Amino acid sequence: MVVRIALDVMGGDNAPEATLRGALLACAPDNPRALAPERILLVGESDAIRHKLTELGSTLEFPIQHASQVIGMAESPALALRAKPDSSIAVCVGAVKKGAAGGLVSMGNTGAVVGAATIGLGTLEGVRRPAIAVTLSLTGQPVTFLDMGANREAKPQDLLQFASMGAVYMRDCLGVAEPRVGLLNIGSEPSKGTELLKEAYPLLAAAGARLNFVGNVEGNTIFGSVADVVVTDGFTGNVVLKLLEGFSGFMLQLVMAELKAHQVAWSKEALSNVKRRVDYAEYGGALLLGVNGVVVKGHGRSDAVAVANALAVAARTVDSNVNQHIIEGLRAQSA
Repeated sequence: MVVRIALDVMGGDNAPEATLRGALLACAPDNPRALAPERILLVGESDAIRHKLTELGSTLEFPIQHASQVIGMAESPALALRAKPDSSIAVCVGAVKKGAAGGLVSMGNTGAVVGAATIGLGTLEGVRRPAIAVTLSLTGQPVTFLDMGANREAKPQDLLQFASMGAVYMRDCLGVAEPRVGLLNIGSEPSKGTELLKEAYPLLAAAGARLNFVGNVEGNTIFGSVADVVVTDGFTGNVVLKLLEGFSGFMLQLVMAELKAHQVAWSKEALSNVKRRVDYAEYGGALLLGVNGVVVKGHGRSDAVAVANALAVAARTVDSNVNQHIIEGLRAQSA
């Protein structure tokens, strides 16, 4: 049985061209993680999709699901979801809920994707709140951070669940046999931080062998490969993510300006490789862990490569049965 990934063709700043180019790239014969076209369910305005595929010279036969509405990047998620029940985002969620797809990928409105998926799919058994997991390659090895924005506030038990979900994802999808889990804090001592962090620390430590907890990690140490999973609340996580994104671009501009001023030969490609270390699109976008289905949210500015990466992540997460392993892990914790 083919388990499909629903792709929100209409979502993102560069849709539908970038999303369709990404689907084609995901199926390219020279792609080491190539997917069969029948695995990608294209969701959006069907005539526009067919016209653009023809324009791109594609002869691949993708399944297509029509959606008559589009939620804009700047729209209020709550209002848009109510006003546009046939949006490409809502139809993607519906496909997963009905079993027509095992997961979905969208580069569209983040709030709408998270809201539609959480309400439409519900959470996995034992999960209080879903979390946005973002994987970066700061040291050449993947590090997954969560929550990066799904929940502005969290309780200590939520951070424990985020840690468990992140560890399962790192093990099953990224091949880290025993993921080290760190709690993002302002100091290494258990007594440091907010009440949330001070209450979460003993919960994580008490998980014992089920969770390889290495203690608190500070913001300046995440660049030193001290943990494979870094846990925080969604407000802090989103600030960290946007700071990393903005600072990387800022620093590259400074470096390029200095090299040019000193007439030093340099390669834009080489410097771009550095920037990609802090670009979660390289790992396929952000994964909404904890919902009853696989949901990958890409950056609104995603290009074809980022879309193809997101499709690969969604397929790998579905095929690895990560959600069932999360349920089993949470059951073991509560036993």
